[in-house]
Amino acid sequence: MTDILALSVRELAHQVAQRTLSAEAVAHAYIQRIEAQEAVLHAWQYFDAAQVLVQARGIDAASSAAGPLAGVPVGVKDVMDTADMPSGYGSPIYAAHRPLVDAAAVAAVRASGGIVLGKTVTTEFATFKPGPTVNPRSPRLNEPHTPGGSSSGSAAAVAAGMVPVAFGTQTAASIVRPASYCGVVGYKPTFGTLPTAGVKPLSPSLDTIGVLTRRVDDAAFFVGILARRDFVIEKAGSLRVGVCSTPYWDAATPASRQALSDAARLLEAAGATVADAVLPQACDNLADVQSAIMSYEASLAYVPEYQTRRNDLSEPFRDILAAGAALGGARYVALQSQAEQGRHALAALFDRFDVLLAPSAPGEAPAGLASTGDPIFSRMWTLLGNPCVNVPVSTGPAGLPLGVTVIGPRWRDEVALSAAARLEQAVGTR
Repeated sequence: MTDILALSVRELAHQVAQRTLSAEAVAHAYIQRIEAQEAVLHAWQYFDAAQVLVQARGIDAASSAAGPLAGVPVGVKDVMDTADMPSGYGSPIYAAHRPLVDAAAVAAVRASGGIVLGKTVTTEFATFKPGPTVNPRSPRLNEPHTPGGSSSGSAAAVAAGMVPVAFGTQTAASIVRPASYCGVVGYKPTFGTLPTAGVKPLSPSLDTIGVLTRRVDDAAFFVGILARRDFVIEKAGSLRVGVCSTPYWDAATPASRQALSDAARLLEAAGATVADAVLPQACDNLADVQSAIMSYEASLAYVPEYQTRRNDLSEPFRDILAAGAALGGARYVALQSQAEQGRHALAALFDRFDVLLAPSAPGEAPAGLASTGDPIFSRMWTLLGNPCVNVPVSTGPAGLPLGVTVIGPRWRDEVALSAAARLEQAVGTR
């Protein structure tokens, strides 16, 4: 008997399209998994099993050819609009919000035959106020650890086997960090790969849609379908890897440093050429640049909420808006120029390396749900717009996952995905 929950995204779609597996059977398997765990993990902001089954039965009853994501259940982060489900953006301001149309990426899922399983928990407007979601890798769930933010529900749902693929968004570290904390693959594509229409904006020059999955190939296949690109995964051939400690190395715990060293060693053993990569000086303070740009753009994007519902915004979010409003347009332009200089400088480094390897987070997921953790190791890469893939590598002293980030050249996502798949394979066979 087929273990539906063990099938890859590609295998699920193939079997449903070939009618060797029904979309309804797939839906039932994931519904049961959610119902068994949701009371403890709190990964879903909205979930209606009957609504899921209606979608699945519609796919099974269709006489036309199945789409490339036929029957694949997908979690949708609750900053993305859904026409048939609430979209609350993690804020009481939008508790009653019902969009008229889907976000573009959600519509693409439906057009490709996928099933929207539900809305996953997000932090407030994809920033820092935590939601209720528990990291499913916590050794004792009654003593929870954060799943990270802001794609907390998506990361936890994938890690717990509640869904094979879930959307995340990243403006600072909101895909890579929760992926590292929860021990799953997190893929942030090159900025602009997937359309952000219908996603509640935070910082339009930074906001990026990506995914959390169990396997690198799942991420490559799923995003490739939506982006109308074929990300071919190459697990053989030459590979030049630059190990990048980044300017924020002091923030890395010994366990995170060891994970990076282990990943480099595994890739070298698999045939890659590995050397230290020193970032150009233009990259020295880009985490601060990212933080300032994000605050400035948010202060413009959230004028309506600030003017009319200020008391319903959390204090940390109000602080972000205040910092951005104080920045000033001239300083913002200078910061964007600095970011562009960093992009040009980093592009030259990729003449020497195919990919870079860097920490995904300072360490394991922090204990408790009061904080989503430190985004320091992803801010720079998000600002630069490069494709990033978190690959789970090991566990730390608390028994929680540790990941590393594979960074590729802009618009060469297949290079980053191929290197990540090679690392994933090496981790699995050691």
